[in-house]
Amino acid sequence: MPGPVFLEGDRVELRTVEQEDAAFLQELINDPSVRTSLFSYRPIAGHQEREWIESIGEDDAVKLLICVDGEAVGIVTLEPPNDVWGCAEIAYMVAPAEWGNGYATDAVEALCGYAFTERRLNKVYASVYATNGASARVLEKAGFQKEGEFRREAFVEGEYVDLLRYGLLAEEWMDGS
Repeated sequence: MPGPVFLEGDRVELRTVEQEDAAFLQELINDPSVRTSLFSYRPIAGHQEREWIESIGEDDAVKLLICVDGEAVGIVTLEPPNDVWGCAEIAYMVAPAEWGNGYATDAVEALCGYAFTERRLNKVYASVYATNGASARVLEKAGFQKEGEFRREAFVEGEYVDLLRYGLLAEEWMDGS
């Protein structure tokens, strides 16, 4: 069972990641339909996933399971902030069986609220492959704006694809909340 609730959205709870979650996370990141939409390009073994979980807390990142009724459906992370600039990168992934339920959007909104109100960040940003329209829609629904496009920046499934950069400012989040 995932750890205690740290944040709540309208549809999801964001819970701490525990060692017992390693099998779920390993399966999630190795799923071809998930992996190819992320910046993951190699298989992740069970011991690697357990080591990653063990490393949580060694930096200023926030890594939380996305749960529905206590069951894990994905993960959302806020990477260590740039304290000088006041910004941090957000990332997320949800199990394919749960796509289309609004869980990623709800998790992103909840974690952005935390970033702006409790961490006093000025900006949260994300990078998305141009081929991943669903992830871009998650960000747009959460209030992010497309800020730029890096042409043929990433190599995904045998071809170079554009990388899109999205950002959300604290004042935009406060205006929209």
